[in-house]
Amino acid sequence: MAGIQMPNGATFEIASAYGAAIPFTALTNANPAVATAAAHGLAEGDIVALSSGWTRLDGRAVQVGEITSGTFALDGVNTTNIQQYPAGSGVGAAREVTTFTEISKITELGSSGGDQQFLTFGFLADDDDRQMPTTKNPITLTITVADDPSQPYVDVCEAADDDKQARVLRLNLPGGSRIIYNGYVSITSTPTMSRNNLMTRVISIALTGRPTRYSASA
Repeated sequence: MAGIQMPNGATFEIASAYGAAIPFTALTNANPAVATAAAHGLAEGDIVALSSGWTRLDGRAVQVGEITSGTFALDGVNTTNIQQYPAGSGVGAAREVTTFTEISKITELGSSGGDQQFLTFGFLADDDDRQMPTTKNPITLTITVADDPSQPYVDVCEAADDDKQARVLRLNLPGGSRIIYNGYVSITSTPTMSRNNLMTRVISIALTGRPTRYSASA
């Protein structure tokens, strides 16, 4: 059926090397937002982790869009709402992911959180309570993998667990679309074991910002 797909064939990658931070001196209120950075050296399609004076953008990872010699667009980032993105205060830096390492032998990928929360209230004249949306729960991903300490991603995840620094992750879906995440990564130190089942470990990712999804054509 059109528009419906299974995850079979999807791959998941974690950033294992970064370039130096690239400061940007301006960030536009536009769709997509455009950053000003002299001699940035980025190319269209690069993945960057962002720090920004805009709280909603700080801690996110995005794909680089259209570039010039002194600017680069943040593909999929709409900052036209100046209430959420006050003009002139979004400056920060971008760090390019230069190497991804595949997290192989995944048996299950789960997600929790991201649920809309509500304030419930009522007035004296009301017979029924009212509600209005507030914030959303933070999102945590859990990746169950077959235990294999020889795989290259294990050292990357264990290093992330030790240093408590956020890492960019990329989920490549069948058909060419992808989702970009940024978050704190941890991994269980010992595998789970039960008779006649695979020995497995669990990688947890506490997201630092909303994920960004890109279609196959982006």
